Amino acid sequence: MRILVTGGAGYIGSHTVLALLNSGYEVVVLDNFSNGSWEALLRVEGLTGKRITLVEGDIGDRGCLDHLFAENAIDSVLHFAGLKAVGDSMADPLTYYVNNLAGTLTLCQAMSCADVHELVFSSSATIYGDGHPMPLHEGLPSGRPASPYGRSKLMVEEVLRDLAGSDNRWRIALLRYFNPVGAHPSGEIGEDPQGAPNNLVPFIAQVAVGRRDELVVYGNDYSTPDGTGVRDYIHVMDLAEGHLRAMVALSERPGVSVWNLGTGRGHSVLEVIAAFERAAKRRIPYRIEARRPGDIAAYWADSAKAQAELGWWARRSLDEMMADTWHWQQGNPCGYQRKLGIATG
Repeated sequence: MRILVTGGAGYIGSHTVLALLNSGYEVVVLDNFSNGSWEALLRVEGLTGKRITLVEGDIGDRGCLDHLFAENAIDSVLHFAGLKAVGDSMADPLTYYVNNLAGTLTLCQAMSCADVHELVFSSSATIYGDGHPMPLHEGLPSGRPASPYGRSKLMVEEVLRDLAGSDNRWRIALLRYFNPVGAHPSGEIGEDPQGAPNNLVPFIAQVAVGRRDELVVYGNDYSTPDGTGVRDYIHVMDLAEGHLRAMVALSERPGVSVWNLGTGRGHSVLEVIAAFERAAKRRIPYRIEARRPGDIAAYWADSAKAQAELGWWARRSLDEMMADTWHWQQGNPCGYQRKLGIATG
């Protein structure tokens, strides 16, 4: 089988490409490299000993997509391409709707014309909105997500439901995952955000390696055990494996299937800092600032449905997530760029 991975040079995409190659699939990657890395794909090829077919382009470029599908016999699409920073989406919502919503519409049109009807969509737990009791399960109604990022994901879900309802050839998985962290245990690929990290763990890692002076913790007055935000952090390799399980399951599941991918346990910001300090054996300096708009106090997954229907569950602990993150960052202090002479002992 030949799988198209949109956004395959990005963080989650590159780890999923590695898992696909190791499982015997052929992979075509489409990426515009706005937040991905050529080096990540080269390292994936080195780790697997297998070649990736790479197309540099954008999901919003219909001509590029039509050419890609004409040149490659694609069986299934794993769709990661999109923007994902909550704060950025609050400042520039139109860019998020163009990339995440309009881009997916163009992709689906091209897929339909190419007679490709199997899609695994990278959705988000943010579509549940706020106010639900924990843990979050797939039977809950979608809420009003607190950010344009979350609303763009919910809009795509609704479009894909309408699409599947209009044509019974479509088989679509909506994977609502929580907070991906960690890196491949080899330390060869990991999260390498462009500019200042928007997410907690890569920011902690950059503080630990000396690229940044301190971490900013946004809010310590939430209704949580220690006042800081609580999230369900999931190892990126567990997440990648969940995508493969979902893709395989779609062969016998017409219509739309929805699965949460999370650990089923929430950890606070301070707990994550403490776990990273154990992994790196160094203190992480931080300061407290006011809450950010668009953030939710706490959420974590009920992943029982994925376990029952996919035979999947998150196997890696928070300590493993932090240890793998530190292994990656310590060996790659500037990410995929030139290594700096920073002491990491």
